[in-house]
Amino acid sequence: MDLIELYLIISLLLVFCIIKLLNQTRCKHINLPPSPPSLPIVGHLHLLKEPFNRSLSALSRRHGPIFSLRLGSRLAIVVSSSSAAEECLAKNDTIFANRPYFWVGKYIGYEYTTLGSSPYGDHWQNLRRICKHEMFSADRLNMNSSVRRDEIKDFLRKLYFSSSRDGFVEVELKPMLSKLAFSIIMRRVAGKQYSGKPEAIRLHNLMQGLLKLGISPIIGDFFPFLQWADFQGYKKKVVKLAREIDGSLQGLIDEHRRNQDDSEKEDTMISHLLGLQESQAQYYTDEIIKGIVQDMLIPGTNTVVITLEWSMSHLLNNPNALRKSKSELDFQIGSDRLLNETDLSKLRYLQSVISETLRLNPATPLLIPHVASDHCNVSGYDIPKDTMLLVNAWAIQRDPKVWDEATSFKPERFENGWSTEGCKMMPFGLGRRACPARDLSLRVAGLALGSLIQCFEWERVGVKKIDMTEGKGLNLPKAEPLQALYKAHKTTKKLHFFCLANMIY
Repeated sequence: MDLIELYLIISLLLVFCIIKLLNQTRCKHINLPPSPPSLPIVGHLHLLKEPFNRSLSALSRRHGPIFSLRLGSRLAIVVSSSSAAEECLAKNDTIFANRPYFWVGKYIGYEYTTLGSSPYGDHWQNLRRICKHEMFSADRLNMNSSVRRDEIKDFLRKLYFSSSRDGFVEVELKPMLSKLAFSIIMRRVAGKQYSGKPEAIRLHNLMQGLLKLGISPIIGDFFPFLQWADFQGYKKKVVKLAREIDGSLQGLIDEHRRNQDDSEKEDTMISHLLGLQESQAQYYTDEIIKGIVQDMLIPGTNTVVITLEWSMSHLLNNPNALRKSKSELDFQIGSDRLLNETDLSKLRYLQSVISETLRLNPATPLLIPHVASDHCNVSGYDIPKDTMLLVNAWAIQRDPKVWDEATSFKPERFENGWSTEGCKMMPFGLGRRACPARDLSLRVAGLALGSLIQCFEWERVGVKKIDMTEGKGLNLPKAEPLQALYKAHKTTKKLHFFCLANMIY
């Protein structure tokens, strides 16, 4: 046994003794939610198995809709009921508006200064205001609808010319959907069109590499004295990719800065932020701007892709729902033109399909963790300051006490729409830290899914149903990427020239 191992064992024993003493002292005065039996030092970390939404749901069935976990040195509560979620994210919204200080926020979140990682306060409120106004307000979304229309047409064109005149062709949709979602956001953020732009292709590939590695907490997040540890080099790989992404984003900023004097420069988010930098250089640093752009590109792309892939998977496993969606499109849109974003409000069933997908397969099944900034009370239990909150939206949205046939795909349940009332649906989170890109995600998902159904026929590969197993990661991807058969409708054959004629190259 060398000195490092000896020091490590002694440190672990000391931490265990300290934690045990603190727990014993706290338990005498605090009424914490129920908790499973724990192990020395690690607490309940051994109970967390992927997919985490399922392992935590299983624990909630044994210990109740709100229970506590000791995750190393951190105390956490897990909420799996709509009523408890409402108490946390509505009644105690301000208290739970903070984020935990994980390594991700330091190394990828520009020292906890991005919208997703920064603590609740003036800085976060300013970032939120900028993103809402510059990217996600109704006026901005309407102004930039042509960008989404053009990128969808490019996407349809590529699918059309990859199809066969004689029969079905097999395709893996996820890579194409990822490029589509990335291009839509990239056009607004930086004025860059994906096709033929090497720097945009490189940035997209880097972000996909980051998502494949997964951005999860590491052992040092639960044992601060082990922050130096990097088992299997995971942290090193993620940080390396993040630095390369940072370099690409810096290149975009530098290019915009060089073009600031161009009278015909495009109105982009980066150009607006550089304008603010001129008057408030100390605040709007390049790091702040890169953090805002990164927050738009990574979550925005991933959420849309995951939602679309799960939606198509559900439709292929439920042919009646697919036929009903196609019939609605035929009735409301017809065969003389392509679907437009303004048509989405008329396509109630299509919207219901997306809503039901978000219910069954939310892109962030545990939401993003919150942290209590003060002591509070939830469901009669005492929640100390600095307690981490995990809301199992996946379990809440499948709760058989709330939803009829909770695990079945039934779009009809949303034909009258859905709201956040009662916290029964929260695929984009709730409260102050809810996702600001909700409306953009719904528009892109609706337009893309509706266009796929309008322009192409879809079938499963083989007779077996699509495998709906969830993969690893905090964003609930499919374990097996969707492979499907498709061919162009007669409508598409008539309209493909229209698609080409209206393309922007």
